[in-house]
Amino acid sequence: MDLEQIFKSQQSKTRLIAGSSSKERKAKLKRLERSILQHRDAICEGMWKDFQKPATEVDFTEIYPVLLEIRFAVKNLSEWMKDDHVPTPITLLGATSKIKYDAKGTSLIISPWNYPFQLLLAPLVSAIAAGCTAILKPSEYTPHTSVVVNRIIADCFEADEAVMVEGDVDVSTELLQFNFDHIFFTGAPEIGKVVMTAAAKNLSSVTLELGGKSPTIIDETANLDAVVPRIVWAKFINAGQTCIAPDYILIHESQKEAFVRKMSDQIEKNYGKHPEDSQSYAHIINEKHFNRLSNYLDEAVTNGAVILYGGVTKQDEKVISPTLIDQVSMDGQMMQNEIFGPILPLITYRKKEEVIDFIESKEKPLALYVYSKSRKNIDYFLKNTASGGVGINISALHIGNSNLPFGGVNNSGIGKSRGHFGFLEFSNQRAILDQRIFSSIEFLAPPYTNSKQKIMRFLMKYF
Repeated sequence: MDLEQIFKSQQSKTRLIAGSSSKERKAKLKRLERSILQHRDAICEGMWKDFQKPATEVDFTEIYPVLLEIRFAVKNLSEWMKDDHVPTPITLLGATSKIKYDAKGTSLIISPWNYPFQLLLAPLVSAIAAGCTAILKPSEYTPHTSVVVNRIIADCFEADEAVMVEGDVDVSTELLQFNFDHIFFTGAPEIGKVVMTAAAKNLSSVTLELGGKSPTIIDETANLDAVVPRIVWAKFINAGQTCIAPDYILIHESQKEAFVRKMSDQIEKNYGKHPEDSQSYAHIINEKHFNRLSNYLDEAVTNGAVILYGGVTKQDEKVISPTLIDQVSMDGQMMQNEIFGPILPLITYRKKEEVIDFIESKEKPLALYVYSKSRKNIDYFLKNTASGGVGINISALHIGNSNLPFGGVNNSGIGKSRGHFGFLEFSNQRAILDQRIFSSIEFLAPPYTNSKQKIMRFLMKYF
């Protein structure tokens, strides 16, 4: 596949696509929706082959979120595309002002393996809504899913409008050499830095959805009967391979014993006595990541950590059971890196200040979760932390509201996505000042007389 030729063909189509009407863009989105529904069984089958992801989980975390994005965009696109008329200050008397939303142009979407359908197609929905062309690069780790997605893209679009290209890191490296108008990358922070460096050479704008160690705070007032099922779901869905999964727990010491007991019971309620054998529990994507997680566990135990529940590993099947672990060294890999797997460290605290000191010692996370019945405590944690998103008495579901921006801050991401925010990421917000009659500049142009100086002083004092 000639990548340069694909890029050039999309570049040549940029203006035409950018000039498409809301009706035309909606038609494309509806066509994409129909194709997704037609391929639903094949999508589920592909993900089962790639990492034994259960079909219901595929429906809920992969297909349905994309359908929601499409339907939300179709419902709101006409309004999003309208020029936004804004006030004009009196100092620019005689003019009107507006913001026009122009498509940025040719875009590149690079997605990871953990949600190979949602994280590739959700940005595409935003690109189509904004009137951009797109080259999509999926992860090489999910080849069976990619076959189906490629079929869907080819079914819905001409290659000079949207096309998927497959391959390893060399393909991504070659694509990043091209002068894209916008690059949307989802993945690890260390790779995000590579993408941003490549984009800087062409001054391409970027959206980086990265990750980090998302903390979960459970205070002394939290209702564990409500807390535990939500954490078990958010942490162990997709076997913990979720960028906004709770990475570690900061729990008030008075709640720890009951929390561990209830977590163990809830894990078995969801996945049975042997979760590693459950048909409702996904596997680790490949041997590389299985070994990484196994090494985290081995290192932690060697350094004095205690496994409170789980810890079962099956290398042949690439599965690690839901695991609770205590007394983890803060210097080990598990607490220095994003875990991105079904291992949940517990850290106890006595005072709220300890929580803030711990969180602030790390990079700003993609998500922060607070479980509490105390509004005072919730407000304290929110005021003294920074994160891309927040869940209060819930985890990982803020991404499901298209009215909210999704994204990180600094090391956990740059830019926002989903819904209107995704449309804006792929759009140039073009400022237009329309001088209908006389201009105020006519009163202030050289030569600078005493009367003009008086006018300027008057403006500075009162306007």
